[in-house]
Amino acid sequence: MSQTVALPRSLELPGGGRLPRLGSVDAVALEARAGELAKRSIKRESKIFALELAIRMIDLTTLEGADTPGKVRALATKAVRPDPGEEAVPSVAAVCVYPSLVAVARKTVAGSGVKVASVATAFPSGQAALDVKLADVRSAVDAGADEIDMVIDRSAFLSGRLGHVYDEVVAVKEACGDAHLKVILETGELGSYDAVRRASLVAIAGGADFIKTSTGKISPAATLPVTLCMLEVIRDVHDETGLVVGMKPAGGIRTAKQAIQYLCLLHETLGVDWLTPDRFRLGASSLLNDLLLQLRKQRTGIYRSPDEFTLD
Repeated sequence: MSQTVALPRSLELPGGGRLPRLGSVDAVALEARAGELAKRSIKRESKIFALELAIRMIDLTTLEGADTPGKVRALATKAVRPDPGEEAVPSVAAVCVYPSLVAVARKTVAGSGVKVASVATAFPSGQAALDVKLADVRSAVDAGADEIDMVIDRSAFLSGRLGHVYDEVVAVKEACGDAHLKVILETGELGSYDAVRRASLVAIAGGADFIKTSTGKISPAATLPVTLCMLEVIRDVHDETGLVVGMKPAGGIRTAKQAIQYLCLLHETLGVDWLTPDRFRLGASSLLNDLLLQLRKQRTGIYRSPDEFTLD
């Protein structure tokens, strides 16, 4: 199994520098720390800041076979103005769609500052030939994608072919051109925290601008312990090399309470420098509505009806 396979010695971080020690993850300590950080409470003023920050960090996502141009236009419009009745509510970071709908999203968010992200590389399975994956990436970039969310080949990773995974990330990064690359590990299929740490290092070595937990298509998706494991890899890489890598938990994050837990985890592990959409994203579809409801509650003391917001 992949747990016994070492990282190829030839792997180097972008721009040179050594990879941090692979090590072994203490699962009990990791889960205990994640659980403890999840219990942190914050004051009302800080909660308003956290809710607004979480909104600004969302990659508002629709990745269904039934997606239509009309649905994507509606979602992209909401990404720009999450609450039409409250101009003070910030836009989200990005809207994430399939490559075939990138042009629709690009036109809708034009001039707003909202990014367009697209999944690629035979999402969600990653089971396709490399030339097909690269064509998928180039198609999305040519249509106007600012960011590409690729999936690693889990079959290759789990069979110990880490060099193959690394080479694919390198090739996809090159195909992205100026677009940022988020590398999805699909942590629910990797089997252990040691494997999550190893996959994170391979993705970063290959040139990932962000590492991302999940496609949202399998369970478990994002969890606090897995996210903490990945944040600690980012911390270790930065401490040793100075390289800055972003983080994106995705899948199963549906409530404002959960979003704030992830922000607490981020702050305690990487500090205030990572409390920005440039370095942290929340991949979600239904989370935004609960954030809007909780933000209004904090500001006015009155809960709004969920029916006031569109279902995404």
